[in-house]
Amino acid sequence: MEKKNPAATTPPTTDLTYLTSAILEAGIEISKDSPRKRVIVPLHKTDDNKLHRMFNVMQPGTYIRPHYHKNEQKCESVVVLKGAIMFITFHLNGTIDTYQTIKAGSDIFGVDLEPSIIHSFIVLEKDTVIYEVKPGPYIKSTDKDFMLWSPEEGTTESLEYLEKLKELTKV
Repeated sequence: MEKKNPAATTPPTTDLTYLTSAILEAGIEISKDSPRKRVIVPLHKTDDNKLHRMFNVMQPGTYIRPHYHKNEQKCESVVVLKGAIMFITFHLNGTIDTYQTIKAGSDIFGVDLEPSIIHSFIVLEKDTVIYEVKPGPYIKSTDKDFMLWSPEEGTTESLEYLEKLKELTKV
């Protein structure tokens, strides 16, 4: 599996791709070495595809900045295949609305959400893998609307905020 950029691997070039443990294991190894502690393993061929399917392979300590999708077509589904996350939704003012542990093989193993839901999650277990499905195309500048009350990724403040979220959600 080849790295495409620091955030994602190169998508498969075949018309048929079997989803294997080897694909996940390669993603896990890359995520361990990633400064972001995560990597996207895309299954869709290009950012222009109308439907995006991907594995998001993550390690504890990665920061998913709270966001929503202004584009009303950008609903998404997340299924935890390995490990666990604490899924968090927020009110517009930044206070937590709901939080729920989502764990592979448990009664609650995924979530489906509408674009207007402000959300984030905390990775609870090493080598966590989620399968995400959402509409394309991917345009970085318009894909996510980050909340101004949340710190940018890669800052000291983001690490502090992640710790605060852990405390508030009893992680």
